[in-house]
This record gives sequence, C-alpha cells and structure tokens, in this order.
Amino acid sequence: MQLNFGICLLYLHYCLCIDFTYYVKEGEEEGTYLGDIAVDMHLYDSNLLTDRSKVTFSQFQRSVTQNSQLFNVTKSGKIYTAQTLDSDTLCSYNQECFKTIKIAIQQAKAFIKILKVRVVIQDINDHQPKFKNEEINIQFSEDASIGVRRSIPNAIDRDVGLQNSQISYHLGNNIDNPFALSTSKSVDGISQLSIFLKEKLDREKQDKYVLEIVAKDGGLPPKESVLIVKVTVTDVNDNTPVFLRKVYNITTKNKASRMMPIITLTATDLDSGDNGKVSYHFSSKTASSTKSHFMLNERTGEIYLQQIFPLRSKLLNELYVRATDKGKPPLSSAVLVLVNIINQQNNYPSIDVNFVSPVSESSATISEDTAVGSFIAYVMVTDNDIGLNGEVTCELHHDKFQLLMLESKEYKVNLKDPVDREVQDHYDITISCEDQGSPSLETKRKFSIQVMDVNDVQPKFTKSTFKFLTYENKKANFPIGFINATDPDLGQGGQLTYSLLTNNKYNFPFQITNYGFISTRKPLDHEIKNIYKFQVFVKDNGKPSFNNTANVFIEVMDENDNAPYFSFPSVNPFSLDVHYYPNKKTNITVLKAFDRDSRTNAFLKYEILRGNDKHLFSVNPYTGVLSFSRPVYQDDVGSYNLEFIVKDSGTPVLSAMTTVSLTLTVSNKTSRIMPAVNKNLNEMVEVDFAIVIVLVAMIVSIAVVVSIATCIIRCNRARNAAQGGAVEVMNPSLNSRSERRQLINQTDSSVVIPKSPSEMRNRNIQLVGLRSQLYSEDVSQNDWKTSTLATKLPSTKQIYVQQVAVTAGGKGVQESTCMVPHKQSDRIATHLGSHHKWSDGQTGLYEEIAGML
Repeated sequence: MQLNFGICLLYLHYCLCIDFTYYVKEGEEEGTYLGDIAVDMHLYDSNLLTDRSKVTFSQFQRSVTQNSQLFNVTKSGKIYTAQTLDSDTLCSYNQECFKTIKIAIQQAKAFIKILKVRVVIQDINDHQPKFKNEEINIQFSEDASIGVRRSIPNAIDRDVGLQNSQISYHLGNNIDNPFALSTSKSVDGISQLSIFLKEKLDREKQDKYVLEIVAKDGGLPPKESVLIVKVTVTDVNDNTPVFLRKVYNITTKNKASRMMPIITLTATDLDSGDNGKVSYHFSSKTASSTKSHFMLNERTGEIYLQQIFPLRSKLLNELYVRATDKGKPPLSSAVLVLVNIINQQNNYPSIDVNFVSPVSESSATISEDTAVGSFIAYVMVTDNDIGLNGEVTCELHHDKFQLLMLESKEYKVNLKDPVDREVQDHYDITISCEDQGSPSLETKRKFSIQVMDVNDVQPKFTKSTFKFLTYENKKANFPIGFINATDPDLGQGGQLTYSLLTNNKYNFPFQITNYGFISTRKPLDHEIKNIYKFQVFVKDNGKPSFNNTANVFIEVMDENDNAPYFSFPSVNPFSLDVHYYPNKKTNITVLKAFDRDSRTNAFLKYEILRGNDKHLFSVNPYTGVLSFSRPVYQDDVGSYNLEFIVKDSGTPVLSAMTTVSLTLTVSNKTSRIMPAVNKNLNEMVEVDFAIVIVLVAMIVSIAVVVSIATCIIRCNRARNAAQGGAVEVMNPSLNSRSERRQLINQTDSSVVIPKSPSEMRNRNIQLVGLRSQLYSEDVSQNDWKTSTLATKLPSTKQIYVQQVAVTAGGKGVQESTCMVPHKQSDRIATHLGSHHKWSDGQTGLYEEIAGML
C-alpha cells in the first residue's frame, strides 16, 4: 500500500483539514486492510487528546443494500474493503480509478469533522489485448508507391489502468517482407495501425503475403495477442475521413428535442465510391451513461439531446465520435465533442441524507443514551438551477432533533434533547428545503429514527413485601408463591434473574427460579421454625446490570404432627402416697403435659381413663389439677391405679397416657361410716317444706330415744377398745347388693343391746364394715362427671358427713358421732409421704413442687 496525505490538525477548537489517498489493487478479497486513519493523522500523538477510546470514525452511506458498500470503516479508523473490487467495471478506460468516501470523526457523541478519503483502485493486468478478428484481408495495388498505407484494426485491452491498457504493436515476421507497421495515437488515445509499403510490389512475382501483428500491453508481466493480416496485391482504399477540427465545444440548454440538433459533425474522405462514403458512431471511449442522453445520426452526423439530465448529473459531457468510410478495410478518424448543459429551469431541490447508523435509505438508529449534540446524519442538498432558483434554505422542526449548517448546501442533524426508549422508541423527521425562485419550490425528505434500548431502568417489584403461607411436612419442591418484578428494557436488559439473599445458602429450605417462583428445597418443620424472613434479589442481564430487592415473609402453618407427652409424672407408672386430712384442701397434685405443636394443635385436655371406679378423684381438663371429687372416708383407704390420658385439639386428635399408682391413707379424724345420704348433690330431691315438718315431728321422738341408746353403747365400746388395744376393723365380703341391703335393713330395724362390752364392740365393727360395703356399691352407681369447665358446686348446698368426736376422759376415750356440714372449700390435708412432700394450696392456685417434674 502507498499513502499520500496532508494533515492540518488542531484538536477541538481548531480547524481540521485532512486529505488522504489510499491504494488498493483490484481483485483483492473482501476485508483487505487499506490503512489506519487515526495513525496516519498522528491523532494519538496529540497532547490534547486525553481519551483515545472516545474518538470514533463512521462512514456515511446512502443505503445498506447488497453490493452498495465498497469499503468498511471501523470505529477506531481502520479502512477495509467490503467486497472484491473490479476496476474494469467501476472505472473509465485509461483514467485513474478512485472512489471517494466520507468519514465522520466524533469525540464521544460530539461531531468534529467530515473527512474525505480517496481510495485509488489499482488496475491489475488481468486482460490481454484482443483484436476484434483473429485475421483480416487487405489489398495493395500492384503499382502502389512506396509509403502507401493500409489501415488495420487495433486491439482492445479491457484493463483500465494506464500501464495495463497501453498497447504496443510490432510485426512478428518482418523478415524479407516489403511491408512495415505504422502506429499513431488519435485524440481519444486509441492507436491507429496501418501497414505501409516500403518496397515496390511485383504481383507477377508474389501476389499474397501473410503478416503477424503482435499487440502487447504494458503490464507486468505483459500479455499479448496476434492478428493475422493476409495481404493481396491489388488496388485498395488509401484515404481516411478527416474532421475539420479535433475538438468541438458547444453549450446547450437542458431541454430535449429531436427537431433541432445541438451540433452536426462533418468528415471528408478523398476516396471515391464506397471508399469515400462516411458513417458516424460514438467511440467506445464515450461513457454509457452519457451516450444514453444523446442521439447520433450515423448518416448525417447530427447529435440531439434526447433525454434531460437529472439534477445531480455533471453539466459538462464528453462525446467521442468516430467517422468511418466503407472501404475494405475501412478507415476511420475520431473527434471530441464537449457539451456544456445549462439549466435555466427552476427545478426542485434534491435532498440526500447519509446516516451514521443506517438501517435503510430512509431510516437509522440511535441509542437512547446518545448524548445531546451528537451527530446523527449528514445532509446534502443539490439544486443546479441558476441564480435564485439554485439558492436553497433548509429547516427541521422537531423537539428532539435540530438541523445545523456545515457549508453551502451541506447540513448535519444533531440530537437536541435526550431520548428515552421507554417513553418513545420511534421518531419521524421531516427536512424541508426551499429555493429562492419565483415561485419558490420546496422539497421534503422524510426519514425515521429508531431509538435502540439501553439498560437504564432498574427492575421494580410489584410489592415491597411479599407474604406467603405454607404447610409443614410437605415434600421438596412444594410451591410457596410467585415473586413478580418488571423491567421495561428490551433484550438482555429486560431479562430478569432472581436469587435469594441468605447467609446459609446450603441449608436454606427455599429456592427460587429465574421466573420468580419460590418453592421448598426440603420439608419444613413448624416446631423448628415457623417464620422465615429473607430478601429476594433480582437483577437484569444488561450491561451494566441493575438490581433490586424485596422482603419476603413466609409463615409455616402448624399440622398436628406431634403427640402430647407428660412431663409430670415423668415415669410410668408413677407412685404417689396421699394422706388425707379432713377440712383440708382437696387438691392432690398437678399433671403436666406438653405438645410441640402450636395453637389448636397444642390445646390439651386431661381425663381420667380408668381406675376411678369410686368416683373419688377428678382432674381439671384444662389445668391438669388432680383433686378429690367428694369427701374421703375411712373405707376409701387403699391403692388406686389411675390411668390418665391427655389429648390435643388437632385433627386427627393425638394423645398420651400415663398411670399413677396412688396409695391413699386417711386421718383418724375421718368417719369410718359413710352417712346414708345421697352424695350426688345434683340428684337430691327437694322435699316440700310442709312434708318435712310433718316427718320431723313424727321421727323426733323415736330419734331421740335411739340416739341416746346408741351413744351409750358406743361410748362403752370405745372405752373397752381403749383398754383392750387396737380395734381390728373387719369388712365382710358380700356376694350381692341384695345381701347388703338386707343387712342394712336388719341393722336398721332394731337396736340390740349387747350383753357385754366385747360383744357390743364386735357388733359395731361389723356394722361399720357392712355399711362401708354398701357405700362403695352405691357410690359406684352414681354418675360422677367432670365438666369441660371448672367444677362448681352450688354454694347453698352442703354435703353432710359423719364426724366422730373422740374425747379423752378420766377413765378412757369417749367417742360421739354427729352430722356436720362439709363445704367444697375444704382444704386438702397435708400429706408427708416417703416419696414427695406437698404443701397446702387453695383450689385453682397450682404450684409445682421442686423435684416433682
């Protein structure tokens, strides 16, 4: 590559004047490197340049259609070929072949200068000279004088380069021939060949000759071809047509007319007959685009303007016309006709727009982050009219774009205000250009600007906090909920990726997909953790990437998956010794149970399942307080295996059981005989007050006598028992309820006075035992129920128990019995057992004793 350039660069506030010429050989493959404008300008050597990356180069182009672009210019200023170049089709014959490209130089988004670069396409010698025919016939008369010439056709080389298209000729077999080759140049640069006679001919000696005309071009290496010339000795055409002058220069209006020729050419030929008849035609040197506007009369030489030139066409046209006679071989000569076209009409201005980033001839793209003042398009206006008809002013009315003048009839389109694709992604722009003629003519050019997306919007969640409910014990991948975020950007900038922000990524029980769907990674356990608070992180895939976060609350709802368990008693079975004192609190102990579930699933209820046949015990269903459900008597003494069950309120209901082996002892102050009153207060029948008075009046007399006698007998027995030792209590076993009732009837029917103190004592003991059996049977038939609420007994009712009063006299122990009321508020007797120590407490106030649980 060769490079000729001139540089005048003063950066930013100074003028930039640059002219570069690059060279490339035709036939080079696509992508051939031509040069680096930035390096050749020494742009990076300037101390004023602080940031190289902000200087960009872009090529102007009218369209992006296939095969329309010859070169590519990178943003860094490097020039490459865009296709394989063929100078033979791109350029004119025997002229320098070059193309001019316009390159915009920008710093960041600011426009600096339009640089015009010329690329010379060097022709390669890929064509050989070629004659129209491989052989021709010419004639010489026998009496022809030395120096007589006969014209022969020249060779044509399709190469357009100056060297490759230059053809030299010589005779290939010039030995002992009476002929020589003569060459000369015509006005159009084409060689004119002739064979001239250098010696006299003798037709009787030789009447035919064969000559070889060798045509060789000037390429490296040169190429050649051969024309066979067969010479016959006879008379031939020996005069060429001659024009009056070599160049004609005319001026005409740009108005087509076939009635009036713009010029008439005339050439004369001194020959006679057909050798002197001349015809006219355009030479191959005349450009095809030019010939299309003109018409040449081959017979008369008249030239007409048959088609008006468009506004952007050049005004000076070159026509090469050749005059040829009809001799054999024909002779010809050429003339140049320069036609200057004058536009006197008022034509509409023509607007040509070249975009920095074209999509088509009428559309381009810009980025939404393009800086204000950035260069968008280069506008050229053409109006070849004369005077005011050719003076043009242009305008662009838009709130985002503006039109600024560069030079006469050259403008640039800049960005006036920022654009936002999310607000508007497309703009239609109209440039109007109006000349100053009368009347003035206006042309409008419409084009569109498409705003390309840039990742400039942060993803946004539809809510700042997302709340979800889920269940425990569900399998992995159980759906939780959907997190939704939006991003109006396009492409990668609008594609969102979600992730969970947590310090424990490996054991965290949740996961999220790229679409924001949250699910479990493993089963959840409400009892381990029931509330999860974390953040969801969302980011787009743009560059740079934007992100956002949202709060997530997940509540794990409880399932009844844990059965309750007893914390007290802590062992099963559990042994408990209870000593009962009358007039003490009735509370015995407190059952304790727990459930790892929550709410309804952990709401517990206590029940006595078995072992409470005498209905002696009751348990508060909600507090677990175990207490006596009625007064305790001597015949209640014994061991009880109480089975307790605790149930939760879940679905399904889960439960746990425990057994308490309770050993009950009773204080001596407690009556051994249960009174014959019904213990079920709810089933006591109220007697009419009048009937009670009558009954009392009838029984009082009998009761007084019986009571006095009974007291005397019991006092004697007690005195004897104190003297004789401990009294052994016997409880005879009765086979049936009827036997017990019979025994009671017998004991109640009459009072037998024993004959001796010993006999009286035995009888009383037996009586007490029989009544004790009766009491246990009757109690078992009563319906002792534990309410779901705290048990309340009517304050107006009293339970009557038999109380034995023992007094110490001078001679012994005296015992008396009377009926006294026993209230529900009696306190449980303090019991000091071998295993536990209990303290008194009021009913409803429950205190755990250290060491129990």
